[in-house]
This record gives sequence, structure tokens and C-alpha cells, in this order.
Amino acid sequence: MIRITDKISIQDHEIKEEFIQASGPGGQNVNKVASAVQLRFDVKNSSSLPDDVRKRLFQISGKRISSEGILIINARRYRDQIKNRKDAADRLVELIQKAAEIRKKRVRTTPSINSRIKRLEAKRRRSTIKNIRKNVSPDHE
Repeated sequence: MIRITDKISIQDHEIKEEFIQASGPGGQNVNKVASAVQLRFDVKNSSSLPDDVRKRLFQISGKRISSEGILIINARRYRDQIKNRKDAADRLVELIQKAAEIRKKRVRTTPSINSRIKRLEAKRRRSTIKNIRKNVSPDHE
């Protein structure tokens, strides 16, 4: 069982790991050993996730989630299969924790009277400076 938050935990049978050959460092060994991990988690049919978290997870995960609702995480950062398994699980936990956070709604505010006055004064000052810098017309000479 993987513990995400106080209220959310994922059972081991909900996660499927597939081991594949990784590209990158490893020398000749990279062609023989399946050290990369492809972690699959069925978000759509998971009983561990509350509906609101599931919905936010769909929004956050982007192209990592398939059309069937399966979240796929590829971990090939390390040469070690054990380290890659841990890395994939950590990234899954991090993603679900991010989805579990409830973002505070932004309260729209209006600018204060003082700030409006300051802004208008600054605009007037800038306008007068620009007017002073304008070319003098031939009529004034």
C-alpha cells in the first residue's frame, strides 16, 4: 500500500509495473537488462481516489494519461531497476498529492481610491513630459 495523504492511499494491486529496456547510460549492459520502469495506474476505475481528486488528476496529468484513463509514468533516470521503481512511485505520489491540494479561489478586488488617484497623476505627469518634448510647430517661431 502506498500512502499519499492522511485520507488517500493506493493499494498495490492497483499499480502495474512493466520493465523495459532503457536508453542512455549503462554501456553494453543497457541492451541486456530491463532497468526502466513503466508504471501504470488506472485513474478512471480506481476506488482509492475521491472524485474531486480524480478530476483534478485528469487535468494535471496532461499527455501522461491515456484515453482509457490510465496514467503512465516512465522512469528511466537511473541504471538500477530498484531506483527506477522508487522514482516512478515517488512521481505518482507527488502527482496525486498535487491533485489532492484544494486551490483557494481568487477573490477579485477593486483598486483603492488612493491607488487610482496615484495612477491618474502619474499618467498626467507622463503626458505633460511628452507634450514638452514634442517638436515645436513653425507657427510658434
